[in-house]
Amino acid sequence: MKSHVLLVPLLLLPTLALAHGANHAPPKQDKPAKGIVAPVSPKVTASFDLVRTEVRREGGHILFRQEVREEAGKLTPTPTGQLAGSEVFSYVWPTSIDSGAVGFDTAQGILAFVLTAHPDFDDTPLEDENGDGNKGNDGNLWHSHWVVLVKDASCPGGLKVRDIPEGSKPKLPKTWPGLPILIDSPGFKPALRGQVVEVRIPEKAATFPVQFNYDGVTAALKVNANLHDPLLCVTSTFDVASGDLSLPGRVLH
Repeated sequence: MKSHVLLVPLLLLPTLALAHGANHAPPKQDKPAKGIVAPVSPKVTASFDLVRTEVRREGGHILFRQEVREEAGKLTPTPTGQLAGSEVFSYVWPTSIDSGAVGFDTAQGILAFVLTAHPDFDDTPLEDENGDGNKGNDGNLWHSHWVVLVKDASCPGGLKVRDIPEGSKPKLPKTWPGLPILIDSPGFKPALRGQVVEVRIPEKAATFPVQFNYDGVTAALKVNANLHDPLLCVTSTFDVASGDLSLPGRVLH
């Protein structure tokens, strides 16, 4: 798997750039509805090697979809037995949607929809994904979040999930899981089968703009070993659909 440095100037969000050494060239898109097509990258682990990324409106829903080379969702982090220093694997759709659309304060950073798996902690306290009656032991199963990403030079990947400073009271979604970061656990159920990862979100569940842009990323994050700001850093980027995180995908009404 590849590791790349993410250095994102937030003021340049519409033309977001990412240092990425893969053999991906920015794909040509004649029809935005077909999504972002990327060439196979043999050096990327198959479960995280993006070949197509799509976001589209479909029957009253917003469909978030990624296709990888093989076995979507097969790999999850190795358990460490503790929250501090634990790892998170993710399928990510960075968007141009404002953070206020899902219940955070406006203009907080890069709003991304993500699917994550992390066996050492659970951040979906309202959900019992494995159906065993315990809502606090499901972190190892793939589940969905909205997160707000901002740059942080102290993170190996240059980005973190935005921290909530102690004593501050930002606007938060009703399904915020209680962590001191801008993360939401809305409970949208993912489907992972074969090469495909996808989630359907009811369009009424957020204030989606008529038109917005998106990209696709597969990445690893890590919880700070000291459990303080930055709490959750991007550490490795496995693959980027566009090759440069320029958000070339377009969702139209």
